[in-house]
Amino acid sequence: MSIVVTGATGHLGRNVVEQLLEKVPAEQITAVVRDEQKAADFAARGVKLAVADYNAPETFGSLFGAGDKVLLISGNEFDKGRVQQHKVVIDAAGAAGVALLAYTSAPGALKAALADDHRATEEVLLASGLPYTLLRNGWYFENYTENLAPVLEHGAVVQAAGDGRISAASRADYAAAAVAVLTGAGHENKIYELGGDEPFGFAEYAAELSRQTGREIAYTPVTPEALTGILTGAGLPAPLAEILAGVDASVEKGELVVTTGDLARLTGRPPQRLTEAVAAAVKG
Repeated sequence: MSIVVTGATGHLGRNVVEQLLEKVPAEQITAVVRDEQKAADFAARGVKLAVADYNAPETFGSLFGAGDKVLLISGNEFDKGRVQQHKVVIDAAGAAGVALLAYTSAPGALKAALADDHRATEEVLLASGLPYTLLRNGWYFENYTENLAPVLEHGAVVQAAGDGRISAASRADYAAAAVAVLTGAGHENKIYELGGDEPFGFAEYAAELSRQTGREIAYTPVTPEALTGILTGAGLPAPLAEILAGVDASVEKGELVVTTGDLARLTGRPPQRLTEAVAAAVKG
């Protein structure tokens, strides 16, 4: 039996594998990758590697074994039919008779276009008859803190979220929740709504950046249309820019506030807070 992690060299996948290595022997972990070279460090520590691609169904044909626990990390190729990509993994897992398939989804309250592929994937998974866990990950602090250069350059946090609030957490937090499910018991056919315990707004985010950097940074709210134009002007593809602006519109409606406490319960610790996320980014 293995714990199998797809997308293992992505940001979240790496966090999951690193945390799994703290809890189970390396030989019990299989990292699914597209490029073995990017996972050479895992292989050197005894992690099994499996080369497979969401766009090549045959590569998943014999990847899983009966009794495996699988983490399907959602793909990021928005233009290549993510639901079909995910179905490739679900079908292969079903044929192998895996013990559990956990999927990194989106909050149940999120109505933005970003959630469409996640909802459709959930439907495929539930219809498969596989034992499942839905890890409905909220927003990541890193979505903001890893892009501080333009914020600091212009002295402005520019978003289309009005006074909306977000229950964000770190990648490490969401990875810890996945690891708890993959290494624990009793998570079959459960849905977890995951997010930070202390929702914040962008005015608070700007104020915290100001406090920790000693620079004057303001929150500048704009319309979703204006934000789309700013993002495309910065080089993002128009479809992705529209998706991100749509998320901001959902933030304004409160769709990314999570109140379940599921994340802290799964991990056994409080999720990262805004002050900590900013401190890590400013130091980094």
